[in-house]
Parts: sequence; structure tokens; C-alpha cells
Amino acid sequence: MTVAIPGPGRPSEAGPQPVDAPRAVRGKGELGDRLFRGAARGSGAVVLVIMLLVGVFLTYRASQALGVAKGSFLTTSAWEPDAHRFGIAAVLTGTVLIGLVAISIAVPLAVGTALYISEYAPRRLKRTFVTLVDLMAAVPSVVYGLWGAFFLQGHVVGLSRWIATYFSWIPLFEVDGSDPHDPLETATVYTSSTFIAGIVVALMVTPIACSVMRETFSQAPPGEREGAFALGATRWGMIRAVVLPFGWGGVIGGTMLGLGRALGETIAVYMIISPVFAVQPHILQNGANSVSALIALRYGSASDFGMSALMAAGLALFLMTLVVNFIASSIAARSRSGSGTEA
Repeated sequence: MTVAIPGPGRPSEAGPQPVDAPRAVRGKGELGDRLFRGAARGSGAVVLVIMLLVGVFLTYRASQALGVAKGSFLTTSAWEPDAHRFGIAAVLTGTVLIGLVAISIAVPLAVGTALYISEYAPRRLKRTFVTLVDLMAAVPSVVYGLWGAFFLQGHVVGLSRWIATYFSWIPLFEVDGSDPHDPLETATVYTSSTFIAGIVVALMVTPIACSVMRETFSQAPPGEREGAFALGATRWGMIRAVVLPFGWGGVIGGTMLGLGRALGETIAVYMIISPVFAVQPHILQNGANSVSALIALRYGSASDFGMSALMAAGLALFLMTLVVNFIASSIAARSRSGSGTEA
């Protein structure tokens, strides 16, 4: 029995070995992966460098004022930089209060809207509702400010008086030196308050929080949804047992992202509040302030030293919003990774 051995000039009966083609394809794929990885890392590095440069710039411009004020910068309420009496105690308190009022209103609205779109809305209307929510985020801040100053403010003072009448035993809702039953005080006591500014900012941050929450709710595992229905749960029972626990990280992340936006809002707050440079803990009372509104108010008339003081206030706001957004990004990323694992 003879066995034919292929010689140098004769091709093997098994045909050519398919080794070179996969190597070429693999090489192109690896090259594309390396380019994409490099571009992503480069983009991230550019963002970090820009943020670092912003922080360095603010620190450099604020160094003169911080060198004069030192620790009193965080405890002084007055803002008289030319007299070397200035600090952010009042404006920082106003910033935090406006942000908390906004989040207290925005979170229930965002959660309810996100649950309706992801769980209750008819399929043919979901895309329309998503578009409408996204369009709310595209409305300019000055439009919200005009709406709040000329429409909302006149219609919400009644609510402010009602809250002050029945809940003034809570220090936050107390109004100094006013009679809630006197209608003549309405126009002067309850307008231009932290409460009204917080409502306007709440409508501005609701679309941001709603988008994060909606995406998290929609990623709830379908198997667990169907299992809850198979066990006899109602739709609301399924939401409580499956969707809300699964999307809890998204709720927290959306809340923190909205808070970061609320803390830095400028124009809408500036158009509504009546600036005061004293710690104002009563949210229903006329007079409020924020760091961003302070910068907008005093930027045009500030001296060189006053500009350094404004830069110091901006540095404080920059650091505060940076911390809030970093926490929000961490929580949102953890929520996404948890969603992928559980799904």
C-alpha cells in the first residue's frame, strides 16, 4: 500500500491552513481596540486636566483674598471686601437651603415621572414622554427665571402663608415679625424667598434626575418582573418588590446629580431672590442669597481685591459641587454595575 506524500510543489489535500487570515483580522481588531482605548483615556485625561486647571486658576486668583480673610472667610456673613470684612457664611447657607428645597420637590416628581414612563405609559407614548422630559432640560435658565419671577411668585405666596400659618412651630417655616393672617404682608414678606427660588430650581433639575432614574428602572430584570406577576403581585406590588430595590442606586445617583445642578444655578435664582448678607434660615421669608447669585450681582462693580474675593467664593462653590458630583457619579456607576450583575 502506497501513501502519497505531498512534495514541495504539490498542495496538500487538506487545503491551505486558515491561520494567516484570522491573524490579520485579529490584528485589525486589536489595533482598533487600542485606538479606541487611547482615545477614551485621552478624552478622560483632557477633562481631568481642564478641571485641574480651573481649580488652579480659581485658587491663584483667590489667594489674595483668602490670605486676608483666612478662617473667617467661612464664618463671616457680611460682604464688604474693600473694608476687608467678607465671608461666605450667609451665601453658602442660602445655596444649601435652595438646593435642599429644590431636591425635596424634584425627587418625588422625578421618581413619579420615571416610574410612569417606564412602567405605566402606553408603549406608543413612551418616546413622546421621554422627548418632552428631555426638552425640559433644554429650556434656558433665564426662561425659568422669568416664569418664576412674573408668574409663579404671585401664585405661590398663598401656599407660603398657609405653611407659615400651620407649620410655623417648625423653625424652618417660621417668618420673623409677621402675622400670617394679615393679607397686606403677603407682597412684602413671602416673595423673593428661598422657597420660591427652590421651586423654580426644582423644575430645572427634575429632567436630569428623571432621566437617570428612568434608565435604571427600565433595566430591572424581566425575569424577576414576570416572576412577581406569576406569584400574583399587582403592578404596584411588582414595582415595590423588583423595580424600586433594583433602581435604588439610580434614585440616589439622580438625586445627587440634581443637587449638584441646583447648587450652581445662577440666573434663575438671581432673578427671583432679594439678596441679603445675613444667615437666613427661614425659607418662607423674604430675602435669600447664593454663591452664584453673589458672583453675578457683584462681578461688574468689583475692585481688584473684590474680584479676588469673588474668586474665593467661586472656589468654594467649585469644590462643593465637585464633591457632590463625584459622589453622584460613584453611586450611579455602582448602580449600573449592580444592574448588569443582577440582570
